[in-house]
Amino acid sequence: MSKLVKLKAATRLRDIANLLQINPSRLSYILFKTPPEKRYETFEVSKRNGQKRIINAPVGALKFAQRKLSTHLQDCVEEINHSTGRKDRVSHGFKRDKSIVTNAREHRNRRYVFNVDLADFFPSINFGRVLGFFVRDKNFALDPRAAMVIARIACHENKLPQGSPCSPVISNLIAHILDMHLVKLASKAGCTYSRYADDLTFSTNEKVFPADIAQRDASDSHVWIPSTMLREIVRHCGFQINPQKTSMQYRDSRQVVTGLVVNRKINVRTEYRRNVRAMVHCLLNKGSFATLDKEEGTLNQLHGMLGFIDEIDLHNKQHPAEGQEGNLSKKEQIYQRFLIYKNFFGAEAPVILCEGETDNVYLTHAIRRLAADYPNLAATDDKGKVQIKVRLYKYRHSSTARILGLRDGGFGPLNNFIATYRKETAKFKAPGQKHAVVILYDNDSGAKKIRNGIKQASGTTVTGNEPFVHVVGNLYAAPTPPLNGAQESKIEDCFDAAIKAATVDGKAFSAENNFDTTTYYGKKVFAHKVVRPNADSLNFDGFRPLLNNLVLAINAHVAKVHAASAPPPNP
Repeated sequence: MSKLVKLKAATRLRDIANLLQINPSRLSYILFKTPPEKRYETFEVSKRNGQKRIINAPVGALKFAQRKLSTHLQDCVEEINHSTGRKDRVSHGFKRDKSIVTNAREHRNRRYVFNVDLADFFPSINFGRVLGFFVRDKNFALDPRAAMVIARIACHENKLPQGSPCSPVISNLIAHILDMHLVKLASKAGCTYSRYADDLTFSTNEKVFPADIAQRDASDSHVWIPSTMLREIVRHCGFQINPQKTSMQYRDSRQVVTGLVVNRKINVRTEYRRNVRAMVHCLLNKGSFATLDKEEGTLNQLHGMLGFIDEIDLHNKQHPAEGQEGNLSKKEQIYQRFLIYKNFFGAEAPVILCEGETDNVYLTHAIRRLAADYPNLAATDDKGKVQIKVRLYKYRHSSTARILGLRDGGFGPLNNFIATYRKETAKFKAPGQKHAVVILYDNDSGAKKIRNGIKQASGTTVTGNEPFVHVVGNLYAAPTPPLNGAQESKIEDCFDAAIKAATVDGKAFSAENNFDTTTYYGKKVFAHKVVRPNADSLNFDGFRPLLNNLVLAINAHVAKVHAASAPPPNP
């Protein structure tokens, strides 16, 4: 049964609670017994104009319920769009596959860009409007009792609160009628219209901006006033225009839509890029940086800023009409240095960098099972819960993997990483390298490349028989140890024969990179369908030699750090 059908069948609080996977008694207590001051945390945040915005953020179980409601309603919207064939290209805020980038793209390279702001967007949607929408809207047409529960979950002090996870999706539903009226108005006037939350944008290449949308102020030709028709549509739909936040932007000046420059290609403001670049420079030289608010910044904040810039640049690369393809740009190099600092140079715990994602699965469960014998790698609390004390670098399809060049792992990317790490960290002046970064690689025929990379970076000839090798700074490399007199080894050799003999869907396991898929299954299936589900009963003793070598590398760096910080001996 579809999400929408289930919602329309709901007639009471219990039905809504079950849809949101919440105990009905718990939801009833939250909505009717818990005082408002215990349901929300209220605080202020600064706007760009220096004013304050009041945030009412839900806490605990209410926040969980609102997140569940938001997801459920978004699923319902997708069902409605699919069944009606409706393609919503107008609203871009807080929607799946939509963003400030998709919103700005609608207005790229235009003669005129006119921005309008709705005053008190969320607060203008009160309890009655939420209740009435879900009862009267033909796509939902909910039982009034179910709609009442939704309104109680969503509203605070008789309005949608700024800070609630479900305020965005509900506001978009209610503002949809406004969007339809404004699309019609814009189309007749020869304009493109889009909305991102409370930001309305109209753009055109007409020689004269349409008077049906806005007109010049008679007393000041640089000031544009929304037309009577536009103001009346907005008012009729239950909103108000903020007269202090309307602006007309011309082609011969910088045009900005939802914070992005749209003159020729989608771009981030130059000032923003420069400020972020200065923050990275300060971080790499001093180990800290200040935000634009002159407060001490965090690595996560700076990561978000760099990720935002990278998202825009990547968008332009994916749209050749807006940007050019190329290798790692100077902006990406800055991002790369930051990622090296955050993930490795300034890591707050030892890092193990394996060849790929399956190795991480093996190591995670081996460390958990053998935690009692490896206090350097893991700790067990009073309740028997194991906390791993090292960080296993996770290979993900993300900007981090792309910028670092690690992608899905393997000898080639690891070899390149060694060279990059040596080159970039030599420029860092900030304190760091408190913990070891250990590259763990398979000691087989494919290891020649990585051994050459280690030699080029460290000047040390590597045979593969060493427990570990110091490469540069806090970077070390450890091969999988040869077992039972073998000349080569790979991490899967740490498992006993019985485990590797397990069949999956009638197929046998192959640890090779190339194999007959009709007869064999590979490492990924082995990791996720054999090792992971059976980890509590598998024998991981074969991993002890490997874990011993990792501990040796980690301890060697600890000794190096202590020696560097020790006071000089008395003469």
